[in-house]
Amino acid sequence: MRINKFIAQQTSLSRRAADTAISEGRVLINSEPVGPGSIVSLDDEVKLDGKLISNTKKTLVTLMLNKPAGYVCSRNGQGSKTIYGLLPNRFRHLNSVGRLDKNSSGLLLLTNDGNLANKLTHPSFQKEKIYEVKLDRKLSDEDIAKVQKGIRLEDGLSKLQINELGSNKYEVRMSEGRNRQIRRTFEALNSNVKSLHRTKFGDYALKALPPKSYIEG
Repeated sequence: MRINKFIAQQTSLSRRAADTAISEGRVLINSEPVGPGSIVSLDDEVKLDGKLISNTKKTLVTLMLNKPAGYVCSRNGQGSKTIYGLLPNRFRHLNSVGRLDKNSSGLLLLTNDGNLANKLTHPSFQKEKIYEVKLDRKLSDEDIAKVQKGIRLEDGLSKLQINELGSNKYEVRMSEGRNRQIRRTFEALNSNVKSLHRTKFGDYALKALPPKSYIEG
């Protein structure tokens, strides 16, 4: 098995994060530094950051959480409420996938499956995310056409698919996930997001899950 896949299976790191750890010299096989194409066998001793990685199959866990606004996704809230306070201790080792900012709500995935995290977040997989977005004003047809054609932001072109739901509320579909991308896109049109709620991420859908509640996916 390739070393990056092994690390993703045995830790909470994605394959991309595993590749970074390998390139930084943080991974050893039998006390020797490894390259990205190195192969791991059952008899090998693998260490990450000096800690032995068990060469046994671990139990994979994935949660769907309905994150409320006002909660941050980090373990150290630095004065803010954190999503990990909504979970029992047995799930607090899980890492969030495709974070939602403090003021956003809705579907948040948490997992210890590095391969799943990679498939959900790597640009090559183009996983669609769906949001319900409430704006401070109604968009004109011209505004909608601009967003769907692409708005130029400081970190590149942002293209969103929009369907009007009424009362300044819109369904937004995207397959990217840059920092505050939806908020910044509408700000470029002089419109502010009043609420942002994610309802779907890839094959995972929030459906009727109540706020602050979670289920295993």
